[in-house]
Amino acid sequence: MDRLEAMYLFVRVAERGSFAGVADQLGVARSVVTRQIAALETRLGVKLMARSTRRLTLTTAGAAYLEQCRVILHLVEVAETDVAEHRLTPRGPLRLGLPLVFGLKRLLPVLLDFAQRYPEISLDMDYTDRRLNLIEEGFDLSVRITDHLEPTDIARKLGICRLFAVASPDYLARHGRPVHPAELKHHECLNYTGVTNNTTWLFQVEGRLEPVPVRSRLSANNGEALMEATACGMGIALQPDFIVAPFLAAGTVEAILESFASPALGIYALLPSNRYLPHRVRVLIDFLAARLAQPDP
Repeated sequence: MDRLEAMYLFVRVAERGSFAGVADQLGVARSVVTRQIAALETRLGVKLMARSTRRLTLTTAGAAYLEQCRVILHLVEVAETDVAEHRLTPRGPLRLGLPLVFGLKRLLPVLLDFAQRYPEISLDMDYTDRRLNLIEEGFDLSVRITDHLEPTDIARKLGICRLFAVASPDYLARHGRPVHPAELKHHECLNYTGVTNNTTWLFQVEGRLEPVPVRSRLSANNGEALMEATACGMGIALQPDFIVAPFLAAGTVEAILESFASPALGIYALLPSNRYLPHRVRVLIDFLAARLAQPDP
């Protein structure tokens, strides 16, 4: 008995509810199908199907086995496709979930280079800062910048980004330059609301991470909006390097508290938990990891 063939026939019969119907579809005698299913039941030592003259129903063991067979047959199909892809140029569609600012500033140039290098791969880029349900929404991969992954996340780390505390020269002239994170309680701090805890900032103080409560009358779920407010002298912001860099280069803000660096954030590729990873997805992840390991120009 060919076990994979028997599993395939079992799934077809279970889904169609008829031995004769499956036999007709495949162009074989009904006895061929029934013999394979019977051999499968003998091997397993359980009844998978209850047969009557009018209908065919799955036993409890049969229903559980059906789901496992579907998973196994899907993996076999994907593995065979993957082997074929290794022999050929990577091709096919990729749907990507990308964070808004980082996606536009840092990832878009990389993805355009990727698209030129792999013309047989089509990219569908969805820019959003909300957390995606990759399986339900049909994404092959999303990129997330965070200091916290959920236990159920399937992720590969692509790189890191540093956080900078910054303020405008005008703000510092009016309110003074803090020399210790504890002094932030006397300052206006501009909070990013895209994280769960946005009223506490973390700093390295004497070799340990110390949470520092901050207050704010201005907050936003967009880092660039906060940086524009910071450049206008509205307060102090704690933002990642890819957002802060142009403001630092233009001299509209200055870095502060540099001796008390905040912990870096991880840049992760998040993957659906119920899928075998296609070759084209692995090619993209390797490409992103190689490019994001390089300094941001």
